[in-house]
Amino acid sequence: MLLIYTNLITPRLQYITDFIGTQLFDAPLLLTTNAAAFASSTAPKLNYSNQELTEAEFYLQPANTILFSSSIEPIAIDCFEVNFHKAFFQTNGDMVFDIFAASFYLISRYEEYLPHQKDMYGRYAHTSSLAYKENFLHQPLVNIWLEEFKKALQQKFPQLLFRRRSFKFRATYDIDIAYSYKHKGWWRNMGGWAKSVLKRQWHLAQERIDVLKNKKRDPFDAYEWLDALHLYCKVKPVYFFLVAQEQAGYDRNIPTSSKPFKQLVEYYAAVYKVGLHPSWRSSTHSNNKILKEEKEWMEAVTDTTIEHSRNHYIKFSLPEGYRRLIECGLLKDYSMGYGTTNGFRASVAASFYWFDVEKNETTPLQLYPFCFMDANAFYEQKLSAMQAYEELRRYYTSIKKVNGLMITIWHNTFLGTDINFKGWREVYELFMKEDVYWDAYM
Repeated sequence: MLLIYTNLITPRLQYITDFIGTQLFDAPLLLTTNAAAFASSTAPKLNYSNQELTEAEFYLQPANTILFSSSIEPIAIDCFEVNFHKAFFQTNGDMVFDIFAASFYLISRYEEYLPHQKDMYGRYAHTSSLAYKENFLHQPLVNIWLEEFKKALQQKFPQLLFRRRSFKFRATYDIDIAYSYKHKGWWRNMGGWAKSVLKRQWHLAQERIDVLKNKKRDPFDAYEWLDALHLYCKVKPVYFFLVAQEQAGYDRNIPTSSKPFKQLVEYYAAVYKVGLHPSWRSSTHSNNKILKEEKEWMEAVTDTTIEHSRNHYIKFSLPEGYRRLIECGLLKDYSMGYGTTNGFRASVAASFYWFDVEKNETTPLQLYPFCFMDANAFYEQKLSAMQAYEELRRYYTSIKKVNGLMITIWHNTFLGTDINFKGWREVYELFMKEDVYWDAYM
């Protein structure tokens, strides 16, 4: 147990010390404002104030007032190098930077509450982030800091017991378009066939006919192959289904009235965890009517309570987007990442509870950040399949080094037989069998 002295216990300080406590210890961190009780305690002690109290304490001076405030204001940040990685909020004491304030700034996404540039889809632009500007977007920086914090505490208090953590991998899939040709209805298939003919894409026109006549597997149908891969690698994935009631714009999945689509959702709900992939349309409406309808459809089809979610196109803004999820009972969200590049949006490879900076309170919404999405690598970063594999391996190595949680996003469209994604299925299988497989059996 680590006892922390501070002049003032605030919601922000309580939040970040709770997070650090769950990451490093089996017991929670205890906060006190009683200087006399702190000084007389025989427990390992950390002093987080502007004045040292005892010789037998770990002293960390607050770098600023971010954790003692309830306001949202721009903060001057100067990054510097520490042990070959970045840090900020330089201070005095047993660490050269304020790990509490810096971790809170990154995990809470404080900067996303400030005026910022949005991308073409109306999302927070990754180029606005400190992690991008200071070139640490590719690192689970908070995890790295925590490893160093742990070593510093061990040096000060050799008797302190820490939690034993292990690397974990979680495969997740977004089913935006369940099938390329099948179950889309006569009208959509005729339109697609005619489009291929007009463009003289004869192979695609013929492929559509062969699939609809059951002479060939649908190019987006990777489901049996994935089932076998998960069984071999002992992986329990999470599937997110786009169940938009209106097929338009960015929401182009199989109609929810389709019996085969319902059966697909039912099957995965019985075998693995499934979640809602809130539609683009649901994110553009001020009320929650559409989101609630989609959740109700999922619950009716699966006969389970749906708590998991990941927004289609990673379309959300803080704090409104997360508040809507809470209101609808979606309390485990996998949207924390960018839809424009791979990396660590919150600079952490661990799940954590969302802190609503505007309301200044910890919420029941648990976030599961991802670091890699196939669509980012292909469409945004313009990587080849093998280059994407190399990037995937770099994330794997960096997260495993800090015993973190690695979450990836793949789409069935990339993992089938569509010629546009040739080679992507093979590199995913290579990653799963050469890396994930061995971790599952160790």
